[in-house]
Amino acid sequence: MSHTVVKTKPIEGQKPGTSGLRKRTAVFMGPHFLENYVQAIFDGTGGVAGKTLVVGGDGRYFNDRAIEVILRMAAAGGAAKCIVGQGGILSTPAASHLIRKRGADGGLILSASHNPGGPDADFGLKYNGGNGGPASETVTAEIFARTLDIEEYHIVGAQDIDLGTIGTSELAGMTVEIVDPVADYAALMEELFDFDKIAALFAGGFTMRFDAMHAVTGPYATEILEGRLGAAKGTVMNGVPSPDFGGGHPDPNPIWAKELMDVMYGADAPDFGAASDGDGDRNMIVGKGAYVTPSDSLALLASKAHLAPGYKAGLAGVARSMPTSGAVDRVAKAKGIGCYETPTGWKFFGTLLDAGKVTLCGEESAGTGSDHVREKDGLWAVLLWLNILAETGQSVSELMSDLWGEYGRCFYSRHDYEDVESEKAHGMFGDLRDSLAGLAGTKAGEMTVEWADEFAYDDPVDGSHAAAQGLRIGFEGGGRAVFRLSGTGTVGATIRMYIEQLELDASRFELPAEEVLKPIIEAALELSDLKAKTGRDAPNVIT
Repeated sequence: MSHTVVKTKPIEGQKPGTSGLRKRTAVFMGPHFLENYVQAIFDGTGGVAGKTLVVGGDGRYFNDRAIEVILRMAAAGGAAKCIVGQGGILSTPAASHLIRKRGADGGLILSASHNPGGPDADFGLKYNGGNGGPASETVTAEIFARTLDIEEYHIVGAQDIDLGTIGTSELAGMTVEIVDPVADYAALMEELFDFDKIAALFAGGFTMRFDAMHAVTGPYATEILEGRLGAAKGTVMNGVPSPDFGGGHPDPNPIWAKELMDVMYGADAPDFGAASDGDGDRNMIVGKGAYVTPSDSLALLASKAHLAPGYKAGLAGVARSMPTSGAVDRVAKAKGIGCYETPTGWKFFGTLLDAGKVTLCGEESAGTGSDHVREKDGLWAVLLWLNILAETGQSVSELMSDLWGEYGRCFYSRHDYEDVESEKAHGMFGDLRDSLAGLAGTKAGEMTVEWADEFAYDDPVDGSHAAAQGLRIGFEGGGRAVFRLSGTGTVGATIRMYIEQLELDASRFELPAEEVLKPIIEAALELSDLKAKTGRDAPNVIT
């Protein structure tokens, strides 16, 4: 087999974000784009000579072809071994677990998370370190720096590896092991949760629907829910991974998982509903006519995690991303455990998890996880909910009512303005940032600003500092609005506006969230002048 050194040059737009690099699929398929970025990852992490890597993705269009390129480049770099999910499939949490279990040096995960897939949609690639978590900011900076001065990449000429057959083969001196993508992950779930108790729940007539959204969790959910726990056949809907996710948008929220929401709010709704996203790291929870916000789900799991075998000793602490509601903070305070507020991005949880300061973490964007891996984990969250439902005998609605009764209710909503012209989005954001210092005492509609700032974070473990992590406005009465520019899209910019109001009056717990939050929404729009400065009259998605 020939080892080829291909002369190349830097390609604009190869700066990884918090979740690696995401671009249009056609961009990744362009001349040298994928190869340049893979070589930059290898070089930015100290090379791959003698190393073992885990490789897999969510099955989206170009997933298999990209893996073949990665394998040939890893062989050219002298890697000792690559462990690959059968068919190129590995959910992000399963990849994290495999890195940790096998003691691998790192892994390459091919996914654009919840973004649509297909030749005209999105593709992504990220590097996870030896702890199984997303690359640190230091490593990400090294990778980006390498993309700016790259002059060549290395690749061997060889026939494709058969990704569909479990077993071991050799590629230019490198071992390639194709593994069952589900087995190790499912075994870990059996260690954490009481499968006998959950199976008895299903055997007793408990019903459920899980929407895999034509994405990677289909095989995992089918094996675990229907195969090992005995849920009825058909419990998993849209369970076969598709290169374009069935033409849909694999984001588990009430808008994009409408099919599931229609079932759960229908006349013959099952007892429990859940969904996961493109790469399996996010989740949505819904009961009969009862949607649970990600922030409330995190709080409920924190309050009841001890009911599952893996967490019977209690939690060391909890962490949430800054835009996530303060519901979990109230649970942590009552339990006397630490609670950390971090920037958005799972890597910020990694140091806390590695240091043993926290057990449970969550983001408002439907990501929840624990110290079992170093990624958020959609199916794990669903199984923890099932374990709690089995132990308590309560419904989703009853659990949430009890939670609010004990801790108060944090009404919460996120408004996404997607694909805003970048210049307009950054202009609006910059103007709001400049005005923060003078907002205290300002009246906006019915609300009065009590405080305003730009969130920054000092990591309590490694001392690293992260600035410019979102604009926050606090209102008298406990309300809060947060603005962030998101880096998860591939076209334009996404403005995310987060609205929160703590309510302690139990007589108001059942009010529609939009009614409770309306004064804060109006105040936030007035203070930001979002509509006038972006030309957008309404958000694309409200969750």
